[in-house]
Amino acid sequence: MEFFGSTFSGQKDYLDQYQGLLKGSIRALRTERHAKFADPRYQAMLNTLSMLPEIKISKFSADADTVSIGAAKDLNAETKTLITQAIEAFIPWRKGPFDIFGEIIDAEWRSELKWKRVLPHLLPLKGRKVCDIGCNNGYFMYRMLPLMPELVVGLEPESRHVLNFNFLQKYARAEPLYFEPLGIEHLDLYPGFFDTVFCMGILYHHTDPIGLLKKIFAAMAKGGQLIVECQGIPGEEPVALMPENRYAKARGFWWLPTRTCLEHWMQRSGFTKVKCFEDLALTGEEQRRSSHAPIDSLDNFLDKDDPSKTVEGYPAPRRFYLSAIRP
Repeated sequence: MEFFGSTFSGQKDYLDQYQGLLKGSIRALRTERHAKFADPRYQAMLNTLSMLPEIKISKFSADADTVSIGAAKDLNAETKTLITQAIEAFIPWRKGPFDIFGEIIDAEWRSELKWKRVLPHLLPLKGRKVCDIGCNNGYFMYRMLPLMPELVVGLEPESRHVLNFNFLQKYARAEPLYFEPLGIEHLDLYPGFFDTVFCMGILYHHTDPIGLLKKIFAAMAKGGQLIVECQGIPGEEPVALMPENRYAKARGFWWLPTRTCLEHWMQRSGFTKVKCFEDLALTGEEQRRSSHAPIDSLDNFLDKDDPSKTVEGYPAPRRFYLSAIRP
């Protein structure tokens, strides 16, 4: 099948348009990552996607909370069944909301709330080259479109999310969005390239957050803006929590900083004008079990008798939003 990790039909590969990128390495990694779809875990998704018909959509909109792709009237009985099967293939949906041919995707994360917090603090995106690190299914990439960026590159190594974006983009066919099956560790392939970088929900999942911030710094053009959204813990001291094993029932949490600690990480990585514009507790309004994500979520991860703590007894999560400039 055709993968939109590079392009969709009729769209030129952005690597051909820009200088200074390590193009050979990026293309080699694309090939390597796409080879992973031979894994039996992805066959059901691939089979579902391969059956999807071409459909001329009557509408596309990314300027409201819900990203809308197509309308119910665009489908007949047969194509409606195929689209429903594709939507179900990607349950649980982690980011949203989407309206796909009239079906509202109520994802686990109400990502529109994050976007509303970030939007007032963004430098203009018009004509800028943007990177969304850990872009999942591309929700935030679509929300950037009305701001007229020159280029948006989403980095996401999870094969499931690559396929999810393929499904959306088969019908949205939104330029100038490109999806690379790469991780934050591959930013070295984009030296001094991006004008704006979004790093949301990423740093605390890595063993070396300062090293990653330095990679981001090196991948940005001078004067570029970094937006960080990071899970952390309450407190005024510049410290970070390392869970003994799990945090909120999950593995993969390494460093959960206080706001002050996160500010210091960013400053010591070379960024200036570091500003925290939101510091708030994560609540079940924003992350919760939903019809398209019938899984355990935040309420299941907190102490039922004391929601200020996780089930392990650690401080319950806060979310910090910061902006900074690459001088």
